[in-house]
Amino acid sequence: MADQPTGLAPTLELTLSPARAVEALERELRAGLDVEHCPARTNIPVPAGELLLMPAATGRYVGVKIAGVAPANPARGLPRITGSYLLLDGPTLRPLALLDGAALTALRTPAVTALALDRLAAPGAEHLVLFGTGPQAYGHLEALVAIRPLTRLTVVGRGAARAEELCARARALGLAATAGGPGAVADADLVVCCTTARTPLFDGALVPDRAAVAAVGSHEPGAREVDGALVRRSALYTESRATALREAGDLLMAFREAGEAVPTSLANLSELVNDEAVVPADRPRFFKSVGMAWQDLAVAASQYECHPHCV
Repeated sequence: MADQPTGLAPTLELTLSPARAVEALERELRAGLDVEHCPARTNIPVPAGELLLMPAATGRYVGVKIAGVAPANPARGLPRITGSYLLLDGPTLRPLALLDGAALTALRTPAVTALALDRLAAPGAEHLVLFGTGPQAYGHLEALVAIRPLTRLTVVGRGAARAEELCARARALGLAATAGGPGAVADADLVVCCTTARTPLFDGALVPDRAAVAAVGSHEPGAREVDGALVRRSALYTESRATALREAGDLLMAFREAGEAVPTSLANLSELVNDEAVVPADRPRFFKSVGMAWQDLAVAASQYECHPHCV
């Protein structure tokens, strides 16, 4: 006898706040999630760009994101990242909800960065230098403002009009905001890179020892947003060592060009959140993120559980 149809999963609007998304990620890590043995992302080249398949599972939930990365889309007035997320019940694999995959990525990636930088930032950090003017830049601004007492923003972008739009958003959030150039990192407390750049955005020697830096724009071993000078003088952190050694070009290229291996002192996000990682104050702290499927599942599950009363 054939299985009876269970129906399509209802579409769930993503209304979770950045602060709640950060809490969802932290909760998973404090509960003992092993970030080193999570399922790997599958990258499939397609004519328009790249298709990403990202599955994850816990006892209560299973989920998978199907995301497209289409580099030509912005010229067409379309998002560069597209996709959908399917959340299922863990014990029965019954579909529970369908979420906008691009919106989920735009929420969980800044939440990961905010979770890391909240622990890596100097106590009085208040000046954020933000590279990029796309959806991830806006998401990172919102997430960092939600958890850190920032007072000042410098936006570094390729277009003056788009940089000013992001500055206007920051001013509405209560920050003093201006557009600037790459040299602004010399006066930064926090630096966040969320661009499509494949080569370094600034001179890493300019970054002060007090600063914490995050790079999230690339998940390819041959692309990077920061230079080797910064990476090799910094304390290093990433989502997982296994993932970084596959995909984190910022780290891999920095040590390859120096003829060295990525140091074993590289700490993962679980160790950072659970106070098992050393956070020195005498040199920059660099966090590299490439995105992992457990993050999507944690945020999607939190959205499902609090719907429709999410704040």
